[in-house]
This record gives sequence, structure tokens and C-alpha cells, in this order.
Amino acid sequence: MPQIPPLRPEHLHRLDESEDELFYEMPRQVAHIDDNAQAALAQFFRQALPAGGEVLDLMSSRFSHLPPDLSLASVVGLGLNDKELIANEQLSGHVLHNLNRTPRMPFVDGRFDACLLTVSVQYLIRPVEVFHDVARVLRPGAPFLISYSNRMFPTKAVRIWQALGETERARLVAFYLEEAGEFEQSATETLVEEELGVVDPVIMVHTRRKAG
Repeated sequence: MPQIPPLRPEHLHRLDESEDELFYEMPRQVAHIDDNAQAALAQFFRQALPAGGEVLDLMSSRFSHLPPDLSLASVVGLGLNDKELIANEQLSGHVLHNLNRTPRMPFVDGRFDACLLTVSVQYLIRPVEVFHDVARVLRPGAPFLISYSNRMFPTKAVRIWQALGETERARLVAFYLEEAGEFEQSATETLVEEELGVVDPVIMVHTRRKAG
């Protein structure tokens, strides 16, 4: 797999450096990925998430793509648009919080049994700090599931993400995890192969919080 060059601050710059709350002020009541991609995510979540667990849906929006037959104790969405989060029927609660401004989340240590970061990792400008805090709020051994496709808001995605291909992006996410510490070695799976202009690809990078 291609190596990621040393990250410099400019790699995590964006075309639009205005406050994220301004960009996400208008609700976008859409799924951001096609039906096939949503189904693939739901199937992966069905197998990877602990039944009866408490789940954090990081950078959440209108849909969490969870399988409707999976019984969970709670799903807490953390995002930027209140109307989108209220409309998300799979959430049992939500918190408005800007991770790019404040990577530390308003949760106690070890609260969650799993964390999802779905098709949004490309917008993080402080990814290592955020991932480090994800480890803090996860229980030992809890999964951290990071998925992405080829769609994005180009003015808000960081420069290095836009410069890399799909395979290299997986290596970048793995690099974030390695730098954050507290996680086991990650693995990458292609859930949906890309068919340009026809099918949205889905790549999953997954790991677990270290047990000790």
C-alpha cells in the first residue's frame, strides 16, 4: 500500500476555512450515498456492532445507515445540524458539537461500546486529536468503524484527502489511527467496488480500542 508522506499543516487546510456551523446551517435531508452503498454499510454494521450496545455516531446527520433489525441500547449522534439530527429516527439522542474546533467530546471516559464515522472523515482538520478522544470515550475492545466513499463537499474536504486515490485514503485513515494511539492495528475492506458514475464505492477501515 502506498506510504503517506509526513503531514504538514497545509495538508489539512480547506478551500473554505469559514466556521463549519455556517456551511452546515442549512439542513441537508439526504443520505449522501446511494441505496447500494447504504445497504452495504447496514450489513457491515449488523455484523460488527455489539447487540445491546451503546453506539456513538460521529459527525452524524439525517441517516445513520444502521440495520433496522439490530437492537441497540442507544445511538447518540454528534453533529452540527440540529434539524438533521432530530430527523434521524435511528438516534436516541444527539449533541451539537464542532470537532474541528474542539476535538474533545462532551462524554465521560469509556461510555460507548462502538463508534461510527460514516462518510465524513475527509472533513476533519484535527483528525489525530479527534481519534485520540474517540479512544477515550470507547470501552476497551470496542470497535471504531470508519467508512468513506468518493463523494464529498470539495470546499470542506482537506487538501490531502482530495490529492489521494481511494486506496491511499485508506492508508491515510490508518495513519491517523496509528498516530492517535490506543487502537489495535486497523484493517481495510472494500464493501462496494466503484463503478464510475453508476455505483458509489464504500471502503471501511476498522479497528478496536486496545484492551489495556
